[in-house]
Parts: sequence; structure tokens; C-alpha cells
Amino acid sequence: MTLPESIIPSDIDPIETSEWVDALEAMTRETGVDRAQYVLRTLQDRARRLGVTTAGLPYSDYRNSIPLAQQPAYPGDLELEERITSIMRWNALAMVVRANKAYGELGGHIASYASVAEIFEVGFNHFFRAKTPDFGGDLVYFQPHSAPGVYARAMLEGRLTETDLANYRQEVPGKGLCSYPHPWLMDDFWQLPTGSMGIGPMSAVYQARFMRYLHARDLADTQERHVWGVFGDGEMDEPESIGALTLAAREGLDNLTFIVNCNLQRLDGPVRGNGQIIQELESLFVGAGWNVIKVLWGSEWDNIFARDTDNVLLRRFAETVDGEYQNLGSKDGDYNRSKFFDADPATAALVAHMSDEEIHQLKRGGHDLRKVYAAFAAAKAHKGKPTVILAKTKKGFGMGGAGESRMIAHQAKKLDVDALLAFRDRFDLPLDDKAVENLEFYQPKEDSAEIKYLQERRAALGGYLPKRAKVADRPMPERPAFEKYANFAVQADGKEMSTTMAAVRMMGGLLKDKAFGPRLVPIVADEARARSLTNLISR
Repeated sequence: MTLPESIIPSDIDPIETSEWVDALEAMTRETGVDRAQYVLRTLQDRARRLGVTTAGLPYSDYRNSIPLAQQPAYPGDLELEERITSIMRWNALAMVVRANKAYGELGGHIASYASVAEIFEVGFNHFFRAKTPDFGGDLVYFQPHSAPGVYARAMLEGRLTETDLANYRQEVPGKGLCSYPHPWLMDDFWQLPTGSMGIGPMSAVYQARFMRYLHARDLADTQERHVWGVFGDGEMDEPESIGALTLAAREGLDNLTFIVNCNLQRLDGPVRGNGQIIQELESLFVGAGWNVIKVLWGSEWDNIFARDTDNVLLRRFAETVDGEYQNLGSKDGDYNRSKFFDADPATAALVAHMSDEEIHQLKRGGHDLRKVYAAFAAAKAHKGKPTVILAKTKKGFGMGGAGESRMIAHQAKKLDVDALLAFRDRFDLPLDDKAVENLEFYQPKEDSAEIKYLQERRAALGGYLPKRAKVADRPMPERPAFEKYANFAVQADGKEMSTTMAAVRMMGGLLKDKAFGPRLVPIVADEARARSLTNLISR
């Protein structure tokens, strides 16, 4: 893999290079990031005119996009939110393991939600706004394999019961929880379907575009509404996932944010083989015109980066492929010291003062509430183009030897008692050994600090999500009289007409109606959608 040019070790004039770097740092410090970005764009444009091209892929260094100095203060109670997240993890795990223990191969996924829990909780506690009488609400596309975590949260909110969770994946009797987000099967719960991988990303783009369309034509006030989509890095291989990325950038959809959960694994092995999926995805989204924010390393890494004045750590990151990252993620601190840090004397020196346990506690950025919040806030504030957050996580985070960062994680449906006890201890859950062995759900009391906080945060954001409204805000106007839009069909005097022509004439008649027409406009606003509709009619 080609190293980013900023960390290529050879330098024929270090003093000149240092002067350029110092000038950039001084300008950023004195006049701000926007000014620095403008100057860099101007230099890049001039470089193209001079024939000075840059080699390698358009990706940045393998580090967080938001430096510590620009990281906002966390607005919530970190300790409480971490406890709540741990409870969600346990209840989601217990739900899947209980179902498979009772019914053999009922299925479900443990490891996916374990990797995305912090991302969900930052959204639920600080960003995902619900529908209210004065606000239309955000739309959230949830990573399908992580549905157990959403059910686990709904139980703590009082919207689902322990009985509901015990009926996970048992929809046939009519009272079960469906495998993946599906409005038809749970029509008052899930907003949007995402169960067929790829449908979520493309649908999110068109939902964001449709919101802008409605607002621009005074059909609905969607100015403050946001579309969020949490997807997997393996899901980005689906053609539908990337098929509308350039449309989102071309339309300037800054009301759209993707969060790609980069746990570096798909169902049957590493994502895209032995490369660096995060760098590939950054190149893809940058090329499509998106704003990209990377969240790769947790707060425990901040001091290490601060001491790394020669960028030796970035060089080691660039040399390490995803397969190695997964191997390192599944091992303890002594192994990581030996195989990663000690491979270069310079990186070994950076962690010489740290114990093996401290190295083991170095988290990936997607599991750090502070880092994830900073990325969400920056994405919401960015204007002019859509944003994607690339969050590095561990598949099966917290599952230890039973599946953490291991290729078996996705297929893990059952855990033995020792693994369950280790999970309990890892997240300091108030469950005795018998409760763990019996896979009991943990439900804090209504007056507990955890439940009060959770309810307060959702109240501040307008109410519960996901939640689906079955009734439209405004009643549909009466359909126009038949003779106003389709009288041609009975007065054709025997003249044949193609299905497409008939459909176009019918829609033309409906569009002319002052009450009904404005509601139909978005459906036939572009040729592609109109052709799709007429093709459907012709079948």
C-alpha cells in the first residue's frame, strides 16, 4: 500500500519542509481552519496548472479527522451513558443467546450491535430527534444486524417488555420481534426497512433529497430535519450502497449523514480482503464529493499522538493491513506491544512507560463516546455537502475470546457460561452468577439514575425513536372527478393508445387539479421516476 505523502520518510530539505509546516500551523492557529483549507485548495489548484501532480489515493493519514484541540466538550454524563450502553449490550446479547438456546438455530446477531453500541447511544442521547406536533422528526436507518440493540433500548424505555424480547424472531404467532427493521412486520415501531443490505444507503439519499424537494416547493417544512444512516463497511460493497453517492453531493444534501461502522469484517472474513477498508472508503466518498470524518482512535491514544512528533505511529498504521488489525484486536496488551509497537524502535519508545494492561485498554474510536460525539456534531454543522463518518470499531466488542475481533464473531449465536461471566465482568454489570447463567435481562428500577437519564434525553429530543406514524399529518384531498383526469379513456372513439401515453395523460389531468396536483408533483418530478411508474403500470 502506498504511504500517504505526509509520512514518507525521505526529505532532501528538512528545514524547508519544517518552514512550510510551521507556516500552515501558524495560519490555522491565527486565522482558523476555513482559511487554511482555502489556501490549501488554492495551492492544489495551482499545482495542477503547473503539472505538479500528487501520487497515491485521495485519503488522509490513518488518524482521527478531528484533532483533540478542536474536540468539543461532551454535553452528557459520560459515566451514566457508559453504564446504560453496557446494559444495552447485555440485554441484546441475552435476547439472542436465549432465543438460540431455546429454539436451536433461530439465528440473530450478537457481534454487530456489540460493535455499534456507542454509535447508537450517542445518536439516541444527543442527535436523533423524534417527531413532535411542531417538528417532522429525523429519519434514522439502523444497521439491520444491530436490531437487537434497538429492542434492548426500547425495553428500558418501557416501550417493549421482557416478554417481547423473549419472542425475538418469532413473528409467526403475531407477537414476535422481527429479525431486522421492517415496518410491515412492526408497523408502529420501525420507521424504515434496512434488512436487505444496500437498500438503506440508497433510500437514505433519496429521502434526504425528497425532504429538500418538499421544502423548496413549500409542500412541507423540512429545513431542520436530518437523515441519519448507520451502515456496515461490508454493506458498502453492495451496488445500491454507493449507487447514489454522487447524486447526494451534486444536490448538496447536507441534511444527510452516513455513519459507516468499520469493524473490518463481513459475514465470512475480512472486508475487501487484505487492505485498509477505511482508506478505500475515504477515497470513494471524497471522489463522490462527500465530507469525510474519520473516528479511528479513542481518547487513550491522545497522549501517544501528542508525543509522536516524527509521525512514526502514522507510518506503522499505514503499514498495517486490516487482517493484522483484526489479529491485534483479538489479542492482549503484551501481544500488541510485541507485534505492533516493538516492530519499530520509535513506536516502542512511545509506549515504553505503559503497562501491558494499559496497552490492552487502548480503544478504537468508534467505542469512545467523546470521539463519536465530536464526529456527529461536526457532521451536523457541516454545510454544502453530505457527510460520512468512518468509525473504526471491533466486531463483538466485549465478547473476549468468544468472538471479539475474531472471524467467528458474526456467526456467534451462543456463548458458554464462562464467556457470559467474562462479559458481565468486562462491563461491570450488577448481575450475580445465577442471573448470568440464566440469561436474565437487566432492568433498572424506574427511579434509577440510568432510567431517569435515558428518559430525560429522549424527552429533550422530542420523544422515542424509532417510532412510525400511521396517519399522515395532513389529510389527502379528495380525488378529482373521473372526467377531469381520465375522460379520454372513454372518449377514445376506438383509437388505440399505448400504456405510457395513457398514464402520462392521466397524470397530466391529475396535476392540473389545484388540490390534488401539488401532492402528485414529487412522484413525477423527474423522467426516471415517471418512466419507472409507467413501466410498473404497464405490468
